Amino acid sequence: MAHIGLQLYTVRDRSEDFPELLRRIREIGYEGVEFAGYRKQSASALKALGQALNLRLVSSHIGFETLRGDREAALQTARELGLEYVVCPATPESWRKTREDYLRLADWFNTVGNDCRQQGLKFGYHNHRAEFDDFDGSRGLDILLGHTDPALVQMELDVFWVEKAGYRAIDYLEKYAGRCDLIHIKDMTRDDRQTFAEVGQGTLDIPNLVKTARASGVQWLIVEQDVCEGDSIQSVTSSYDYLRTLAEASNLR
Repeated sequence: MAHIGLQLYTVRDRSEDFPELLRRIREIGYEGVEFAGYRKQSASALKALGQALNLRLVSSHIGFETLRGDREAALQTARELGLEYVVCPATPESWRKTREDYLRLADWFNTVGNDCRQQGLKFGYHNHRAEFDDFDGSRGLDILLGHTDPALVQMELDVFWVEKAGYRAIDYLEKYAGRCDLIHIKDMTRDDRQTFAEVGQGTLDIPNLVKTARASGVQWLIVEQDVCEGDSIQSVTSSYDYLRTLAEASNLR
């Protein structure tokens, strides 16, 4: 099975200092983390802490406007951290209103991806629900991926938002096999709200998603829970324990 990581946005409510938080994440069992900001910690300090904890610093979500206006500095920080991936977490609505917007976005993503490659980094895009809007029979995400260079632009598939849009995440993993090193593994509550649940506690077919991810070449299952209704540490512990148990039961590790 792929490695299990955590998107640190999930525990953004925690008040302990960043080093202590990372220690707790490692103690739960997570092998790596994906950043959503660095909480004013220096790249050198975070890299040293990751090495001391044997915690992989896998990737970072870097905002659209930062990638437009301060890309060189952002990529330099990513290199100093020793990251492998840089991910754009979302795009402004003004860049995805029409098919032509997606084509323009694809051209720009190719440029960003090439800049990342020059720095020894891989670039990816993280979807939400909006990327499944239809444009003359084509979904926005398919337009974007169909007009970007697979060598320059990956997707970080968020399985929750695929399903929320009414499609099957498994189908997207199969369709873009080999182009999705990272996925956000999430779950959806069983009630009418269809909001965020701990992995294994909701309606998504997590066992088959994990199996398909493995067959499709996914390297990291990154747990993210946008909203935790209880204690966020308990939530990410529950999600990790489920995935670990699933791996052991399926003899996938």
